[in-house]
Amino acid sequence: MDNGMPETAKRRGWFTRFLDTVEWLGNLLPHPVTLFAMLAFLMILLSGLFGAMGVSVPDPRPSAAEGATIEAVSLMNAAGLRRILENLVSNFVNFAPLGVVLVAMLGVGIAEKSGLLSAVVRGIVLNAPRHVVTIAIVFAGVISNTASEMGYVVLVPLAGAIFLALGRHPLAGMAAAFAGVSGGYSANLLIGTIDPLLAGITQEAARLIDPTYEVYATANWYFMAASTFMITAVGSAVTIYIVEPKLGSYDASDADPSVLDNRMMENITPAERKGLSVAGLVALAVFALMAVLALPETAPLRDPVDGSSGPFFRSIVAFIFLFFLATGFAYGRVTGSMRNDRDVIDGMASAISTLGLYVVLVFFAAQFVAFFGWTNLGIITAVTGADFLISAQLTGPVVFLFFIIMCCFVNLMLGSASAQWAVTAPIFVPMLMLVGYAPELIQAAYRIGDSTTNIITPMMSYFGLILAWATRYNRRIGIGTMIATMLPYSIFFFIFWVALFYIWVFVLGLPVGPGAETYYMN
Repeated sequence: MDNGMPETAKRRGWFTRFLDTVEWLGNLLPHPVTLFAMLAFLMILLSGLFGAMGVSVPDPRPSAAEGATIEAVSLMNAAGLRRILENLVSNFVNFAPLGVVLVAMLGVGIAEKSGLLSAVVRGIVLNAPRHVVTIAIVFAGVISNTASEMGYVVLVPLAGAIFLALGRHPLAGMAAAFAGVSGGYSANLLIGTIDPLLAGITQEAARLIDPTYEVYATANWYFMAASTFMITAVGSAVTIYIVEPKLGSYDASDADPSVLDNRMMENITPAERKGLSVAGLVALAVFALMAVLALPETAPLRDPVDGSSGPFFRSIVAFIFLFFLATGFAYGRVTGSMRNDRDVIDGMASAISTLGLYVVLVFFAAQFVAFFGWTNLGIITAVTGADFLISAQLTGPVVFLFFIIMCCFVNLMLGSASAQWAVTAPIFVPMLMLVGYAPELIQAAYRIGDSTTNIITPMMSYFGLILAWATRYNRRIGIGTMIATMLPYSIFFFIFWVALFYIWVFVLGLPVGPGAETYYMN
């Protein structure tokens, strides 16, 4: 029935109702910490059930004897109770992502506290010529996700102020920055804290099949570096040709007066410029040190037996820490934001203090992952799933399309990249390994699905912050309008990123990272 509403209003009403449904469904999920606690408890119950049923599958591992099987192990008995209680602490402290993230964040905290990261972002954006400012904002957004909080807290509101100063719609600027920071979350030219975190989870999952398998923080570096330029190009085009025309000219009547004076548009000061120059020289010195330690045939970070670069890649987290520590402190000394060791320590402590929730989440996630491995339910599920893929003839490259789409939908409800991967990796990494694909490739595919829907789900932890910033430019803006603005980015990021993945891997045959294989030979 025609109710007299304009066609655009009808579409917006339908879309808003759809988004309300998504938000309602998402709100049915418990807090991620509670979710992992429930999953760990569920593992115990399922292990008792499947153990009593005698569930088993043929053992597909190369080291297995002919005719060997893998049986479900029950934790609902005295032996299981002892194992749970005796290993509660070791499960937590030995969980691979915990240590690497904490160490990396110590360095990032120094760079953030000194003001280096903020200055780099402002330097990239504010010094860009007017006609490439959109490209600069999206690119800076992608680079800023090395320290994601800085991107959300600094770059997104700054982008709105920049667009306003240029006479363009400020929400378009915020959308471009948000798309770069969050939609392009997995793309970067640098190795960030998310890389060792995901690699640790992938390694834990891969070892359900191959107990000695190692996944390095650089596992997806080549592909994600190339993705940086794709995200920048697509995000800029969507902003210019879709989002800005849709938003139209800006009406400041509903804006908070405090945002109209552009006080956030602070140019790089001479002291900051000098600090950036010194930090750049220090960064070159760190890279030179890495080259000296890794490139020569007799370098200390080459394996003395086979000459491989394994020791270097296993040391990458230490170099992330050293890079941000050295450059951050050098910048802080020049600008005066860091004068002594106490300031450095304060920066480290500040970074760690922001990880309280993450540490709590890791405790329960580690128990779930450990229980999943002990019960053999992970590998049983993987073998069963692999058999299904083989019987359905879904073992070719097309399997990754379905896998990426699944990750996109799961991400709508579980916004944390690490939380989502901790749940899905123990199932899909072994499953796809058994049909012949390497864990590094599987992780790269996951990161596409995880990133592309970040910007359209209210479950993403910073979505509320972005919405709060947007209401300063338009008090009437709602979740539906926000998601409708970001939806074109998700659609085109998905299309072009999946296309890049297939061309990169299956057409050009390129590795997704240093030493990363495309296929797993069991």
